[in-house]
Amino acid sequence: MLASAQVETTLLVLKLAFLVLLYLFIWRIVRSAARDLRLSQESMILAPQQAAAAGLLPQLSARETGRLVVLASPALDEGDVFTLDSHALTMGRGTTNDVSLPEDEYSSTRHARFEPRRDGVWIEDIGSTNGTFVNGIRLTRERKLVPGDVVRIGETDLRFEP
Repeated sequence: MLASAQVETTLLVLKLAFLVLLYLFIWRIVRSAARDLRLSQESMILAPQQAAAAGLLPQLSARETGRLVVLASPALDEGDVFTLDSHALTMGRGTTNDVSLPEDEYSSTRHARFEPRRDGVWIEDIGSTNGTFVNGIRLTRERKLVPGDVVRIGETDLRFEP
């Protein structure tokens, strides 16, 4: 009887020690999680500007995606070439455009935009009065240019070349 009482007492002590260790373990987990929640955490997702500032993005150079050759214009010289790179190019009579056509009375202040994209160069009429034409057809929505297309902005004719 005495041996069984000692065994029961030992088992009870072991159970209590196990429960104490279990509660200590849970308490450490909760304390660690609470500490992590209190700390300010920075996002691992960076905006493109932040990534570029940190030097994580390769430096992209403006790559040529095509060019516009002047065929006829009252404002530009025949044969002038405008290179299209990775940036959009605007044309119109206003001085804020990339290519200004002040002597072209039929072009609007902001007439058309050429936008290079991954799949090619697209042209869009940006609210001109007289319209933008590609191969003699008036644009009603943006259109992808193909080599040889002739674009008319006011009285200015341009040919798209790759």
